[in-house]
Amino acid sequence: RRAGSGRASCGVGAISRKLASVWAIPGHIETLARAVGELEPSALSARIAVLEPLVTEARLARMRKVIDQRVGSVTVLMDSLHDPHNGAAIIRSSDAFGLARVHVIERRESFLTARTVARGSERWVDVSTHKNGTTAAAALRGAGFELHSTHPEDELEPEELAEMRTPFALVLGNERYGIAEDLRAHTRCTVKVPMRGYAESLNVSVTAAILLYAAMRGRPGDLADRDRDRLLLRGLIQTIPRAREVLDARNLPTSW
Repeated sequence: RRAGSGRASCGVGAISRKLASVWAIPGHIETLARAVGELEPSALSARIAVLEPLVTEARLARMRKVIDQRVGSVTVLMDSLHDPHNGAAIIRSSDAFGLARVHVIERRESFLTARTVARGSERWVDVSTHKNGTTAAAALRGAGFELHSTHPEDELEPEELAEMRTPFALVLGNERYGIAEDLRAHTRCTVKVPMRGYAESLNVSVTAAILLYAAMRGRPGDLADRDRDRLLLRGLIQTIPRAREVLDARNLPTSW
């Protein structure tokens, strides 16, 4: 009995640890992004000027280099992913390949990420959520984006994504159900990942990484100066301990 109880206890502990490692994007990250996004250029510059001297030259140079290469004209639209590990891996790849924002459709459940997979990338990539495929497509197309879906047997090769100059979103389907019809109806092209083995498909996060690598090759950063300053200020605030207190002491109030 004691042995059986021990196994049950270990099982509960393992489940608790697993649940603790899965979370929605923390509210303070979204609040910070929203508050910084509302600042005027002069307010951004004033706060950056106060915080910049508090980080090392190497750290500041690293932040500026990453921000200069950030791209707003390519994004990802995830259609109701279920596995938090997949969502986290896609956010991490989006950060690694220079995306500024990704989009998520939350149909049956909230978008969750696994902290052990994202490894902090959720701090650097904005996440916009949508209720369904119709509203997501309307928002992206209204912002000038074309939607390109993924399918293992279709027309475009990954390398062709690098040649596209019209802003576009890569649409990635649910692990089980794929891309829902209310979203697929709005896609313009389909892109495949060529394969030569017995496997007929790839994990959605692997597909995302392959296509993002191809799409971002040779693509320069394209964010406007104001958007770069917003990312820099957010990076400084998330890097410097007690950054809020520092700004408050200089009569530069914060709202996050």
